[in-house]
Amino acid sequence: MALQITDEQVASFQRDGVVMLQSMFDPTWIELLKAGLAEHRKAPSPRARIWDRDEQDRTMFWDSMAWQGVPQYQQFVFESPAAEIAGRMLGSQQINFYFDAVFVRSPGSQFETPWHQDEPYWSVSGHDTCTVWMPLEPVKAKNALAFVPGSHLGGVVFDQYDFGTLNPDGKTDVDRSDFAAIAEADIPDISSNPEAFGVVSWDMEPGDCVVFNSRILHGGSGQLPEDVGLSVFTSKWLGDDVHIAFREQGMDPDFSEIMKEHGLAPGDRPATDLLPQVWP
Repeated sequence: MALQITDEQVASFQRDGVVMLQSMFDPTWIELLKAGLAEHRKAPSPRARIWDRDEQDRTMFWDSMAWQGVPQYQQFVFESPAAEIAGRMLGSQQINFYFDAVFVRSPGSQFETPWHQDEPYWSVSGHDTCTVWMPLEPVKAKNALAFVPGSHLGGVVFDQYDFGTLNPDGKTDVDRSDFAAIAEADIPDISSNPEAFGVVSWDMEPGDCVVFNSRILHGGSGQLPEDVGLSVFTSKWLGDDVHIAFREQGMDPDFSEIMKEHGLAPGDRPATDLLPQVWP
């Protein structure tokens, strides 16, 4: 089925760094991802960890780069519309898959995602990158991931949040990052006055997705009602100007060693079966 993406939506993504696309994935893809997530939760990758555990034992589970061990994720990466969506939004001639990440909040979880950019944590560098963010259950705008439109422009590297501190279970070998030495600015207090920053988020149904540039400031999801949980599948995509980059301040998740094992070095284009070209 041809993707129904308009020139206006592409222009919005390029201008704002984020766009919400309705009904991009039919129910077959959502059920496939749910089945994959159920299997994934039974056997998480070594990178998995809990980002939050409160006094009621409500949690926020995270894992990444699990796709090679989860057949349903593999099928989604290579056969779903996600790669073409990324290519159309980025205007790139070539789209490589980077990695998957899942975020699973227990019903009633109050954990909010700290405001941050993605690319400074990554083992790649480039403007032509995006995430396709997909809720597997309905989510209200006030509980969904939120964004500061236009904050992907200008090339500012903010003093990012150290996600390595989100480790209530004391898991060892958690990736850590320290951006203070390279930061050009502190992340502003967006949550205290979201209207001043033009923050946007959307009511979403399964099948909808948000596509966002990896340099946009985003965060704030969470604060769920007591009877509502949220599972989100995300896929990360790399376009024309992206190259491998290992960062001295740390990477989270740090894929540098596995990239080296696949023969990838700083400055290389994404390639090999680790970062496969999926589109066209």
